[in-house]
Amino acid sequence: MKFVKEQLTLTSNGNRVSYHNITKQVKEIVEKSQIKNGLCLVQSPHTTCSVIFEEYMHDTDFNGDEFLQVDLNRILDKIVPRELSENTNYRYPGPKHLEFLMGLDDPNYPTDPGTILNGDAHIRSSFFGASESFILNEGKLEIGSVGYIYFVDFDQNRVRNRTCHIMVMGE
Repeated sequence: MKFVKEQLTLTSNGNRVSYHNITKQVKEIVEKSQIKNGLCLVQSPHTTCSVIFEEYMHDTDFNGDEFLQVDLNRILDKIVPRELSENTNYRYPGPKHLEFLMGLDDPNYPTDPGTILNGDAHIRSSFFGASESFILNEGKLEIGSVGYIYFVDFDQNRVRNRTCHIMVMGE
């Protein structure tokens, strides 16, 4: 069995939920792998991000967001409201966790407590999960004619680069 691992770097917009259509890149990685039959795993290592499989929409709003994404955001806003200030809707982050995060020496975690007010993003991403798996048959992803792969960053507090891992395995 052969394994090929690649990663994508995607930049979130920092002002609203970021949807990245990564279908083309995943297909290119599959083709480059030369694996004909097996599986393709697409995974986020970030706890505020998800990988989803959804129909591609040709219609977009003024932000360029596809209508299904806009609809999904509206529904999520009703059941998981944004965390805009501390001590409102969420217990996250607690004082011990905030102390831990403020002590990190990692550029991905700035020492600005306001950027950590993202309990809503953690909850939203847990609904959808961190990965999707796809069957690879005769060198093609089994995603149908309208199925597309999206990397979603639910954190709306800052612009930052996100990583998406793709592993193709098979023969």
